[in-house]
Amino acid sequence: MGKFRWAYIGSGGIAHSTAREIIKGNHEIVSVYSRNREKAEAFAEKYGAKAYGSFEEAVCRDEVDGVYIATPHTSHLEYSVAAMKAGKAVLCEKPVGVSLSEVEQMVNTSKETDTYFCEAMWTWFSDVALSVRRWVKEGKIGEIRSVTINYSFPGIFMPKTSRVLTPETAGGSLLDVGIYPITYCYNLFGVPEKIECKGILRKGIDVGERVILHYKGFKCKLNISLLYVNENCTIKGTKGKITLPVFFHMASKAILKSAEGNEVYKGKTDYITQFDAVAREIKEGRKESAFIPFEATAECMKIMDECRRQMGLVYPFEKK
Repeated sequence: MGKFRWAYIGSGGIAHSTAREIIKGNHEIVSVYSRNREKAEAFAEKYGAKAYGSFEEAVCRDEVDGVYIATPHTSHLEYSVAAMKAGKAVLCEKPVGVSLSEVEQMVNTSKETDTYFCEAMWTWFSDVALSVRRWVKEGKIGEIRSVTINYSFPGIFMPKTSRVLTPETAGGSLLDVGIYPITYCYNLFGVPEKIECKGILRKGIDVGERVILHYKGFKCKLNISLLYVNENCTIKGTKGKITLPVFFHMASKAILKSAEGNEVYKGKTDYITQFDAVAREIKEGRKESAFIPFEATAECMKIMDECRRQMGLVYPFEKK
C-alpha cells in the first residue's frame, strides 16, 4: 500500500512540527500552499513537496488524498469548506473555527459533500489520554470528586505580531491554550451542567482565565494562561486519584493510585498517531472520525463560546 499523500495549507510552526514526524512514517507531502510564497517554497524543498501559487492548484490534484490545514484559525472555515467542496478529505488544526457557527458550517459542508472532516487535536488520539479515560470509566478511582488542570505557556513573550497575540487572528489563551483542558474534561465527562469563566483581557485578547466546569457531584477547575509556564492534571475520586505531570504537550505518563495499588501507564502523544488514524479512516471511507465525532467538536466550541460571552471577549471581525 502506497503512502498517504497530503496537501499542506500553511507553512508555519505547526506545519513544520507535523511534517517532521509524518514523513518518517507512511505519509508524504505532495503539495503546499501558503500566502507567503517564499515560506511555501522553503517548506516544499525541506519536505519533498511542491509549492503552488494558489490554494486550488495545491488541493485539486489527483495525487492528493487529504488536505491538512495549518493556518491561523480565522481562515480555517474558508479553507476547509473550499477543500471539501473540491471533494478532498480535511484534517483541520484546532480550533477548527472561532465559534460554534463556524463549526456548524464546516460540519454541514462535510455532510452535504459526503466528505471526511476532522479536527486535528492530538489529545483525542493519544493512548495516554485514552488510558486515563478508561481508568475513569472503569471506576478505578471511584466516584469523581474533583479535577484540576493547569495549562499555561508564556505566549505573552512572543513577538507582538504573533497570531497568538493578535485580536484580528482570534489570538489569546482560550482558543490556543484553553481548548486543551476543556477538551480533556469533555472527553472524560461530557457536557457540563454549568460553566463559569473569569478572564483577564488585554489589548483585545484574553491572556488568562479560570474556568470551572460543573458536573454532578464535582467540578473541573481549569487554570489557563499565556503569562507563565505550568502544566499538570489531577483527578481525585472516592477510591484514589490519577495524576499527569504533563497532560497535553507530549504527554507520556499517567499515574493511578488506588486501594488496589499503584499503576503507571507509559505511552505517547504525537502527531503521527493522529495522522495515521485519520489516513486510515479516510481510506476506510469514513466521513466522520470515530476519535472526534462532530458533536464533540461542536460541544467543546460551545463551551468556549460561553466562556467568551462571560468574559465579554469579542474579536474585531465580529464587530463588523
